[in-house]
Amino acid sequence: MQKKLIALDIDGTLLHHDGHLSNTVKTAVQAVADAGHHIVIATGRSTLGAAPVVELLSLTEGFAVTSNGAVTARLHGSDWEIIDKVTFDATPVLDLLKDAWPDAVVGVEDPGIGTKVSAPFPDGELIGPVQVLAWEDLGQVPTTRLTFRSPSGTSEDFKRLVDRLGLHGVNYAVGYTAWLDINPEGVSKASALEQVRRRLHVEPADTVAVGDHTNDLEMLHWAARGVAMGQAPDEVKAVADEVTLPVEEDGVAAVLEQLV
Repeated sequence: MQKKLIALDIDGTLLHHDGHLSNTVKTAVQAVADAGHHIVIATGRSTLGAAPVVELLSLTEGFAVTSNGAVTARLHGSDWEIIDKVTFDATPVLDLLKDAWPDAVVGVEDPGIGTKVSAPFPDGELIGPVQVLAWEDLGQVPTTRLTFRSPSGTSEDFKRLVDRLGLHGVNYAVGYTAWLDINPEGVSKASALEQVRRRLHVEPADTVAVGDHTNDLEMLHWAARGVAMGQAPDEVKAVADEVTLPVEEDGVAAVLEQLV
Protein backbone atom coordinates (compact mmCIF):
# COMPACT_ATOMS: atom_id res chain seq x y z
CA MET A 1 0.00 0.00 0.00
CA GLN A 2 1.30 3.43 -0.95
CA LYS A 3 1.43 5.80 2.00
CA LYS A 4 -0.71 8.87 1.42
CA LEU A 5 -0.43 12.40 2.71
CA ILE A 6 -3.86 13.35 4.03
CA ALA A 7 -4.26 17.07 4.74
CA LEU A 8 -7.15 17.91 7.04
CA ASP A 9 -8.59 21.32 7.88
CA ILE A 10 -9.79 21.75 11.46
CA ASP A 11 -12.77 24.09 11.84
CA GLY A 12 -15.76 23.01 9.78
CA THR A 13 -13.97 19.81 8.73
CA LEU A 14 -12.66 17.92 11.77
CA LEU A 15 -14.55 20.02 14.31
CA HIS A 16 -18.26 20.78 14.16
CA HIS A 17 -19.23 24.44 14.16
CA ASP A 18 -19.82 24.31 17.92
CA GLY A 19 -16.20 23.22 18.36
CA HIS A 20 -16.66 19.58 19.30
CA LEU A 21 -14.90 16.56 17.80
CA SER A 22 -17.18 13.59 17.20
CA ASN A 23 -16.11 10.07 18.13
CA THR A 24 -16.79 9.04 14.54
CA VAL A 25 -14.23 11.48 13.19
CA LYS A 26 -11.67 10.72 15.89
CA THR A 27 -11.93 6.98 15.23
CA ALA A 28 -11.56 7.52 11.48
CA VAL A 29 -8.45 9.68 11.92
CA GLN A 30 -6.85 7.14 14.25
CA ALA A 31 -7.61 4.29 11.84
CA VAL A 32 -5.94 6.09 8.93
CA ALA A 33 -2.89 6.95 11.07
CA ASP A 34 -2.67 3.36 12.32
CA ALA A 35 -2.74 2.18 8.69
CA GLY A 36 0.49 4.09 8.10
CA HIS A 37 -0.76 7.13 6.20
CA HIS A 38 0.52 10.61 7.04
CA ILE A 39 -2.09 12.81 8.70
CA VAL A 40 -1.15 16.48 8.24
CA ILE A 41 -3.26 19.12 9.95
CA ALA A 42 -3.72 22.12 7.64
CA THR A 43 -5.44 25.02 9.34
CA GLY A 44 -5.84 28.75 9.59
CA ARG A 45 -5.32 28.40 13.33
CA SER A 46 -1.98 29.17 14.92
CA THR A 47 0.19 26.30 16.13
CA LEU A 48 -0.97 27.10 19.66
CA GLY A 49 -4.57 26.89 18.47
CA ALA A 50 -4.06 23.64 16.59
CA ALA A 51 -2.25 21.83 19.42
CA PRO A 52 -5.35 21.10 21.57
CA VAL A 53 -7.14 19.58 18.57
CA VAL A 54 -4.16 17.37 17.73
CA GLU A 55 -4.20 16.23 21.35
CA LEU A 56 -7.91 15.41 21.07
CA LEU A 57 -7.10 13.30 18.01
CA SER A 58 -4.45 11.41 20.03
CA LEU A 59 -1.80 12.09 17.40
CA THR A 60 1.77 11.97 18.71
CA GLU A 61 3.81 12.50 15.55
CA GLY A 62 3.53 14.19 12.20
CA PHE A 63 3.28 17.68 10.76
CA ALA A 64 0.89 20.59 11.05
CA VAL A 65 0.59 23.41 8.53
CA THR A 66 -0.77 26.34 10.52
CA SER A 67 -1.55 30.04 10.05
CA ASN A 68 -2.80 29.25 6.53
CA GLY A 69 0.61 27.91 5.52
CA ALA A 70 2.88 30.56 7.03
CA VAL A 71 4.03 28.21 9.80
CA THR A 72 4.90 24.52 9.62
CA ALA A 73 5.45 22.57 12.83
CA ARG A 74 6.45 19.01 13.62
CA LEU A 75 5.03 17.03 16.52
CA HIS A 76 7.32 15.01 18.79
CA GLY A 77 5.16 13.35 21.42
CA SER A 78 3.48 16.31 23.09
CA ASP A 79 6.06 18.89 21.96
CA TRP A 80 5.88 21.06 18.87
CA GLU A 81 8.92 22.14 16.88
CA ILE A 82 8.44 25.00 14.42
CA ILE A 83 10.46 23.94 11.38
CA ASP A 84 9.52 26.68 8.93
CA LYS A 85 7.89 30.08 8.96
CA VAL A 86 7.38 32.78 6.37
CA THR A 87 7.05 36.38 7.56
CA PHE A 88 6.23 39.74 6.00
CA ASP A 89 6.30 43.40 6.91
CA ALA A 90 2.76 44.15 8.08
CA THR A 91 3.23 47.92 8.31
CA PRO A 92 1.73 48.81 4.89
CA VAL A 93 -1.32 46.65 5.61
CA LEU A 94 -1.73 48.11 9.09
CA ASP A 95 -1.66 51.61 7.59
CA LEU A 96 -4.32 50.58 5.07
CA LEU A 97 -6.58 48.97 7.68
CA LYS A 98 -6.39 51.71 10.31
CA ASP A 99 -9.87 53.24 10.69
CA ALA A 100 -11.15 51.03 7.83
CA TRP A 101 -13.92 49.60 10.05
CA PRO A 102 -15.37 51.29 13.17
CA ASP A 103 -14.95 48.60 15.85
CA ALA A 104 -12.32 46.41 14.20
CA VAL A 105 -9.36 45.00 16.10
CA VAL A 106 -6.15 43.67 14.64
CA GLY A 107 -3.73 41.00 15.78
CA VAL A 108 -0.25 40.06 14.59
CA GLU A 109 1.01 36.57 15.26
CA ASP A 110 4.20 35.58 17.05
CA PRO A 111 4.42 31.83 16.25
CA GLY A 112 4.56 29.57 19.27
CA ILE A 113 4.35 32.54 21.63
CA GLY A 114 1.05 34.36 21.18
CA THR A 115 -0.57 37.37 19.53
CA LYS A 116 -0.03 41.10 19.76
CA VAL A 117 -3.33 42.96 19.41
CA SER A 118 -4.63 46.50 19.14
CA ALA A 119 -7.44 45.63 21.58
CA PRO A 120 -8.89 42.42 23.04
CA PHE A 121 -10.63 40.07 20.61
CA PRO A 122 -14.01 38.51 21.55
CA ASP A 123 -13.62 35.84 24.24
CA GLY A 124 -12.33 32.50 23.03
CA GLU A 125 -11.23 33.60 19.57
CA LEU A 126 -7.49 33.70 20.22
CA ILE A 127 -5.60 30.88 21.90
CA GLY A 128 -2.44 31.63 23.84
CA PRO A 129 -0.96 34.74 25.45
CA VAL A 130 -2.20 38.12 24.17
CA GLN A 131 -0.35 41.43 24.47
CA VAL A 132 -2.14 44.73 23.80
CA LEU A 133 -0.06 47.33 21.96
CA ALA A 134 -0.71 50.64 20.24
CA TRP A 135 -1.70 50.20 16.58
CA GLU A 136 1.48 51.90 15.36
CA ASP A 137 3.64 49.46 17.37
CA LEU A 138 2.15 46.28 15.92
CA GLY A 139 4.29 46.30 12.79
CA GLN A 140 7.67 46.65 14.48
CA VAL A 141 8.58 42.98 13.88
CA PRO A 142 7.76 40.96 10.73
CA THR A 143 4.86 38.56 11.29
CA THR A 144 3.54 35.34 9.81
CA ARG A 145 -0.07 36.49 9.86
CA LEU A 146 -2.18 39.56 10.50
CA THR A 147 -5.82 39.12 11.54
CA PHE A 148 -8.44 41.86 11.18
CA ARG A 149 -11.67 41.23 13.09
CA SER A 150 -14.96 43.03 13.70
CA PRO A 151 -17.50 41.84 16.30
CA SER A 152 -20.28 43.74 14.51
CA GLY A 153 -19.54 43.13 10.82
CA THR A 154 -20.31 40.18 8.56
CA SER A 155 -18.35 38.08 6.12
CA GLU A 156 -20.00 39.93 3.23
CA ASP A 157 -19.04 43.27 4.79
CA PHE A 158 -15.40 42.22 4.84
CA LYS A 159 -15.46 40.92 1.27
CA ARG A 160 -16.66 44.34 0.14
CA LEU A 161 -14.06 45.99 2.37
CA VAL A 162 -11.24 43.97 0.77
CA ASP A 163 -12.48 44.94 -2.70
CA ARG A 164 -12.55 48.59 -1.70
CA LEU A 165 -9.12 48.63 -0.05
CA GLY A 166 -7.34 46.73 -2.80
CA LEU A 167 -4.86 44.59 -0.87
CA HIS A 168 -1.66 43.96 -2.84
CA GLY A 169 1.52 41.98 -2.18
CA VAL A 170 -0.16 39.64 0.32
CA ASN A 171 -2.36 36.55 0.38
CA TYR A 172 -5.68 36.86 2.22
CA ALA A 173 -8.88 35.00 3.09
CA VAL A 174 -12.18 36.10 4.61
CA GLY A 175 -13.78 33.72 7.11
CA TYR A 176 -17.39 32.78 7.84
CA THR A 177 -17.64 35.91 10.01
CA ALA A 178 -16.05 39.38 9.79
CA TRP A 179 -12.59 37.84 10.05
CA LEU A 180 -9.78 38.61 7.60
CA ASP A 181 -6.50 36.67 7.63
CA ILE A 182 -3.55 38.21 5.78
CA ASN A 183 -0.40 36.20 5.02
CA PRO A 184 2.80 36.73 3.07
CA GLU A 185 2.37 36.81 -0.71
CA GLY A 186 2.45 33.35 -2.28
CA VAL A 187 1.86 31.58 1.04
CA SER A 188 -1.06 29.19 1.39
CA LYS A 189 -1.82 25.83 2.87
CA ALA A 190 -0.84 24.36 -0.50
CA SER A 191 2.62 25.97 -0.58
CA ALA A 192 3.45 24.57 2.86
CA LEU A 193 1.93 21.15 2.14
CA GLU A 194 4.09 20.80 -0.95
CA GLN A 195 7.18 21.19 1.22
CA VAL A 196 5.83 18.61 3.69
CA ARG A 197 5.07 16.23 0.82
CA ARG A 198 8.67 16.42 -0.33
CA ARG A 199 9.97 15.83 3.19
CA LEU A 200 7.82 12.73 3.49
CA HIS A 201 8.70 11.48 -0.03
CA VAL A 202 5.04 11.04 -0.91
CA GLU A 203 4.19 11.02 -4.60
CA PRO A 204 1.92 13.86 -5.82
CA ALA A 205 -0.66 11.27 -6.89
CA ASP A 206 -0.91 10.07 -3.26
CA THR A 207 -2.16 13.34 -1.78
CA VAL A 208 -5.64 13.91 -0.32
CA ALA A 209 -7.02 17.13 1.16
CA VAL A 210 -10.32 17.90 2.86
CA GLY A 211 -11.52 21.43 3.63
CA ASP A 212 -14.54 23.67 3.80
CA HIS A 213 -13.71 27.31 3.10
CA THR A 214 -11.93 29.77 0.84
CA ASN A 215 -8.59 29.44 2.66
CA ASP A 216 -8.69 25.80 1.44
CA LEU A 217 -9.00 26.65 -2.28
CA GLU A 218 -5.30 26.29 -3.09
CA MET A 219 -5.02 23.13 -0.98
CA LEU A 220 -7.93 21.41 -2.70
CA HIS A 221 -6.52 22.32 -6.11
CA TRP A 222 -3.05 21.07 -5.04
CA ALA A 223 -4.16 17.63 -3.86
CA ALA A 224 -4.60 14.75 -6.27
CA ARG A 225 -7.91 14.19 -4.49
CA GLY A 226 -9.39 17.41 -3.18
CA VAL A 227 -12.59 16.98 -1.17
CA ALA A 228 -14.91 19.82 -0.17
CA MET A 229 -17.18 19.50 2.84
CA GLY A 230 -20.88 19.48 2.08
CA GLN A 231 -21.51 22.89 3.64
CA ALA A 232 -18.66 24.57 1.74
CA PRO A 233 -19.39 27.64 -0.43
CA ASP A 234 -19.97 26.95 -4.12
CA GLU A 235 -16.60 28.43 -5.10
CA VAL A 236 -14.87 25.86 -2.88
CA LYS A 237 -16.93 22.97 -4.22
CA ALA A 238 -16.09 24.11 -7.76
CA VAL A 239 -12.35 23.50 -7.34
CA ALA A 240 -12.73 20.19 -5.49
CA ASP A 241 -12.67 16.80 -7.16
CA GLU A 242 -15.60 15.69 -5.04
CA VAL A 243 -17.95 16.82 -2.28
CA THR A 244 -18.56 14.82 0.87
CA LEU A 245 -21.26 15.12 3.54
CA PRO A 246 -21.42 18.30 5.64
CA VAL A 247 -19.57 18.57 8.92
CA GLU A 248 -22.76 17.94 10.91
CA GLU A 249 -22.83 14.49 9.29
CA ASP A 250 -19.11 13.85 9.79
CA GLY A 251 -18.29 14.10 6.10
CA VAL A 252 -14.54 13.90 6.67
CA ALA A 253 -14.96 10.49 8.34
CA ALA A 254 -16.71 9.18 5.22
CA VAL A 255 -13.62 10.13 3.19
CA LEU A 256 -11.13 8.69 5.67
CA GLU A 257 -12.97 5.40 5.99
CA GLN A 258 -12.43 4.83 2.26
CA LEU A 259 -8.64 5.00 2.78
CA VAL A 260 -8.31 2.27 5.38
